[in-house]
Amino acid sequence: MKHSRENFVIAIGRQFGSGGREIGRLVAQRLNIAYYDKELLTEAAKSSGMNCDFFEAADERSPKFFASLMAFSTGYHCGSFLVGSTPISNDNIYHQQSEVIQALAERSSCVIMGRTADYILRNSPNTISIFIHASIEQRIARIMTRNDCKTAAEARSLAEKKNKMRAEYYNFYTEKRWGEAESYDLSIDSSKLTTEATANIIVQYVKTRLGLE
Repeated sequence: MKHSRENFVIAIGRQFGSGGREIGRLVAQRLNIAYYDKELLTEAAKSSGMNCDFFEAADERSPKFFASLMAFSTGYHCGSFLVGSTPISNDNIYHQQSEVIQALAERSSCVIMGRTADYILRNSPNTISIFIHASIEQRIARIMTRNDCKTAAEARSLAEKKNKMRAEYYNFYTEKRWGEAESYDLSIDSSKLTTEATANIIVQYVKTRLGLE
């Protein structure tokens, strides 16, 4: 699918607890473009006619994890499931989500969080890939501040679990390595600056890269 020259996409990968979601929203606001995170799952469900719960279950999880989850939930041990007349599998869900990402990129400029958007849109010269990371201390503090966990030990464990799932998902579906600098156009440590300052750097990079005023 060809992309309009006027449209551009900022695909943001992020470590869990790095503040990537907040930074992504700020970038979208300051560039006056659309922002997609969990909204992608709803869009993909509508487009495919599948229940959104399946997209939630598979969200940024490797096929192995998804198959295990579905087997546990349904009592079957296989990688593909049938709901009504609709085949449900990790590959089917990834394909549907990829089509939605391509359609959204064609519709208008936007920020897309995770979900291998950088790889799905790799043939578009107007796709800029960003990775946001932070020190484990900062990630633990942010996770606890938003009440995801009560203790530092729980926050560390959750961060490690989430990042492992994201890495397995990204590495399975792309030809790159999650979190490694060479996989992205720009990698930035959000623990060195405020959320606002980090967003400003990304915005300036995008404007310079694309020649925007």
